[in-house]
Amino acid sequence: MDFTFSEDQILFRDNIRSVFLKEVAPELLRELWDTPEGRSQALWTLLAEQGLCGFSVPEEYGGMAMNDLDWILIAQEVGYFALPEPLLDTAWLGAGMLVDLPATPAGDALRTEWLPRIAAGEAHLAIGGPLNPLVADAHVADLLLLHHAGEVHAVPKSAVKLVANPSLEQSRRLFRVEWIPSEKTRVADAVQGKVIWDKAVNRGVLAVAAQLSGLASRMLDLSVDYSVDRKQFGKQIGAFQALKHYMADVAVKIEFARPVIFRAAYALNNDQQRTPVHVSHAFLAALEAALFAAKKGIQVHGAMGYTWEVDLQIFMKRAWILAAAWGDKGFHKSRIAGFVLDENASTTHLGPGHTFIE
Repeated sequence: MDFTFSEDQILFRDNIRSVFLKEVAPELLRELWDTPEGRSQALWTLLAEQGLCGFSVPEEYGGMAMNDLDWILIAQEVGYFALPEPLLDTAWLGAGMLVDLPATPAGDALRTEWLPRIAAGEAHLAIGGPLNPLVADAHVADLLLLHHAGEVHAVPKSAVKLVANPSLEQSRRLFRVEWIPSEKTRVADAVQGKVIWDKAVNRGVLAVAAQLSGLASRMLDLSVDYSVDRKQFGKQIGAFQALKHYMADVAVKIEFARPVIFRAAYALNNDQQRTPVHVSHAFLAALEAALFAAKKGIQVHGAMGYTWEVDLQIFMKRAWILAAAWGDKGFHKSRIAGFVLDENASTTHLGPGHTFIE
């Protein structure tokens, strides 16, 4: 497998990174925490202007018709900057679910109404999937895609009651959604819904893995910068060998996780049979890197790394909260175990040395 990103993919990623560098500063995140919704309409409008809201939307609905593989570098940047807006849930996962709906009058009507609005940055979506007892960003969603008995239901916010759930990370606001399923809200039955939800879960897991990778890189960069600025015993603490080892170990875990994430993106984009295994593998590798980066970041910063004034805590808390999004470690380890213990698994490899073997 020859796996390299194209010049266009890298250039687009670099352009988005430059936009986020200017517009998504830690100071903005702190300001948004103190607002009722925790979101910025100006930032959402900017994302739409950059083409991100319509990234997955088919061209006939005003989008760019990009695929799952095109999203992966963008999702890493979303993690690196801890983007507060529900970009991935709306423009990648939500738009993808609408595209995947069956060609029925209800499915066609939803696509016609909502995909152009998503592409224009005029709508937010929230997803309550089979692994999500709490729904992120439901308070700003115009439409909720909800799971019930394997079915897919499309429910406007006016038809639900939201109960806020305390969250460790104030940029990711969680809600319990109270609603009544009906024939009117159902847009895919259980048979159709299984296919749609299976793909949505894999997309969601991969989106989390990519964000965790970006978060780990940001925490490493912050720790390196702090080790240069902070002095102890008359010298920069980064000069001490123990701290060098800490940061080198974090860098190794990040680099080991990245190809696993890219492999999972390739599997998802090409609808490969073992996609669930690959995305769970990516989640576990990225989560390990992010939690390790948080742990070592705290050791580099000392106890002040937890405090409001230090930027590390922003990205550390986002990593902690994403650890339970779209399935926890137990769920993903069980998917890996099911593959490893399968008597037919010898025909498909997994792990070091086999990442890019189909």
